[in-house]
Amino acid sequence: MTDLMKELTIARTQSPKAKPDPATLGFGEVFTDHMFLLDYQTGKGWQDPRIVPYGPIALDPAASVFHYGQEMFEGLKTYAAEGGGLRLFRPDMNAKRTNRTNERICMPQIDEGLYVDAIKALVDVDRDWVPDYPGTSLYIRPFMIATEPFLGVRPADRYLFIIILSPVGPYYKSGLAPTKIFVEDEYVRATKGGTGFAKIGGNYVMGLKSQEKAEEMGFSQVLWLDGVERRYVEEIGTSNAFFVIGGEVFTAPLEGTILPGITRDSALTILRDRGVPVREERFTIDEVFAAAERSALDEVFASGTAAVISPVGELRWKDKDIIINGGGIGPLSQELYDTITGIQSGRLPDPHGWTVAL
Repeated sequence: MTDLMKELTIARTQSPKAKPDPATLGFGEVFTDHMFLLDYQTGKGWQDPRIVPYGPIALDPAASVFHYGQEMFEGLKTYAAEGGGLRLFRPDMNAKRTNRTNERICMPQIDEGLYVDAIKALVDVDRDWVPDYPGTSLYIRPFMIATEPFLGVRPADRYLFIIILSPVGPYYKSGLAPTKIFVEDEYVRATKGGTGFAKIGGNYVMGLKSQEKAEEMGFSQVLWLDGVERRYVEEIGTSNAFFVIGGEVFTAPLEGTILPGITRDSALTILRDRGVPVREERFTIDEVFAAAERSALDEVFASGTAAVISPVGELRWKDKDIIINGGGIGPLSQELYDTITGIQSGRLPDPHGWTVAL
């Protein structure tokens, strides 16, 4: 345990909430009894780690987060393990990504050991909230906001790091059923030199208009193209995108415009372990549709913490529609989903040491 976490105080709620039916859980709608808080002040560093009852936070109306959007967030999960106990999945990667985000938006670094210890402590306090129904988990949302009250444009001097927990079911109500994706070539999400790789709310609000447009046409999500030429494939919604073409797996490279997904990294590692050819390189939407025309587009899927693996059954670009793998779940999508969730739950061996027992 890090030195600062030895100062942790815990105030338990006197009014525990009724727990939801795990069989009917949605995503991010219910929250547990407690939350973790940690303060930062320039010159003093991080201080006062505490777990308190879940509830509202009082902020000055001039707090920088409201005016200049200095904030970030992360997402990971705790799983009920086969045979008992709980498991985290690669929390060290979330800590590293937090610090990469914070460096980009001028927020303070946080010790990675402290970050993981804080998650462990809060999950331990609310461990009876972890659902064990198939397809469920306890979602963990660490986030940081600038709290200093001022209206000048500069990095804040005060921040609040918070962790909240939410028992969740599948991200998509359809579960692993293939989704319908609309290719967005009007709006853009990110460009090189921007914040596309960072886990900040601004990246997500940029996608809401496109998401609305897609849903009005009956699609689940959008496939983003690059922000300059509107040709190169990048992400699917808030997830990393994979295309299986002629037996090879293609995915966009990490060049600053897409999120360096932890599930993406896990999927790539598993694929390479199994000898599947993987190409992290730029490729165009024209190439994707050309592959479909010659019957070489075998599968399309997205990866992310929330859904793990989400197969794609249909793509629409301009006036062209293609059905992928007959609209069903492809074998590689299914294999990756089964493998990653199997490791997370302890049903399968963990050869890379990705899970952390609680």
